[in-house]
Amino acid sequence: MRILLFTGKGGVGKTTLAAATGAALAARGRKTLVVSTDPAHSLGDAFGRPLGAEPSEVDVLLSGVQVDSRTLVDATWAGLRGELRSVLAGAGLDDLDAEELTVLPGVDELLALTEVRRLAEDGPWETVVVDCGPTAETLRLLALPEAVSGYLPRVFGRRVTEPVRRLAAHLDGLRGLLTDPAVTTVRLVLTPERVVVAEARRTLSSLALRGIAVDGLIANRLMPAPGIWRGGAATWLRTRRTQQDAVLAGLAAAGIAPVTRVEHRAAEPVGLPALLEIAAELYRGGDPLDGDGRPVTPLLRVRPATGGYTLRVAIPLARDAEVDLARVDDDLAITVDGFRRLIALPEPLRPCRITGAESDADGLVVHLAGNRGRG
Repeated sequence: MRILLFTGKGGVGKTTLAAATGAALAARGRKTLVVSTDPAHSLGDAFGRPLGAEPSEVDVLLSGVQVDSRTLVDATWAGLRGELRSVLAGAGLDDLDAEELTVLPGVDELLALTEVRRLAEDGPWETVVVDCGPTAETLRLLALPEAVSGYLPRVFGRRVTEPVRRLAAHLDGLRGLLTDPAVTTVRLVLTPERVVVAEARRTLSSLALRGIAVDGLIANRLMPAPGIWRGGAATWLRTRRTQQDAVLAGLAAAGIAPVTRVEHRAAEPVGLPALLEIAAELYRGGDPLDGDGRPVTPLLRVRPATGGYTLRVAIPLARDAEVDLARVDDDLAITVDGFRRLIALPEPLRPCRITGAESDADGLVVHLAGNRGRG
């Protein structure tokens, strides 16, 4: 089983590329499901046929579905929320407090992710391609299993009941699915514009911080080269393409490479023939599951050093990235451009204290002294 997640800033064409990838996988003989978790569903528009909340056939070996988060909330969360409210009331909270504490932020997105997992594991699919929401929503979606997992012990302490255990085990399963690069990878879609590229760089850092592998970076809607044409339209195309090439060159100079390029179409690509044309340009005859050869590096690597250890954290950082490090008990709190994660320190490093840190082309290098102090 493979799961490919497509995300990017709103309007960059991620839905079209996700649909094209699904069509290409099915054309190569893989039974494929394309799932939309984007609240503004447009997957059915890309395929040129209506899709609902249950998988429906688009073509031989290809199906599509648009996840309805609100229905999932009504059908799934209500029962568990009632159980949790009873547990909280039994712990001494009054009814109003118990009601407020069971309003879990992000439950819509959490259930959408749960539905993706259910479809992937219970269905006959060899590959599942997910058209995620815009980047900010996707990052929140992918952070939820870990965030909610940390929320549960703070709320319930030792009063953990069977429903809470089931929820915690479920969240651990989701987190394991997302952070297994042999199963789940992300394809990040952008258009060659400076503001979009800046967001893409922050997204790469955030995904790396969460241990989620990116195996493809796609520059979509690249203007065609005007060739020998003359006139106002040709001049506009030439200027625009020059600007886009400069942005992509900046990505390469920053070490964010390779980038697959897909040219802008004059007509909106709708239906399988148009999507397969895009897939032919996107994958150039290769297997869509292969990605672009981007190496998958472990998030943490520990090496002995004089008087202690060095801890390398593999996070791509922009030159102007804002980075903050802090020690929280046996965790290392890392914040990059507003995205924060608590990372459990490897056991040999837990008695150590942080003495310094710097960044290089491969991410962060944290220095720890091997004594019993805390930094």
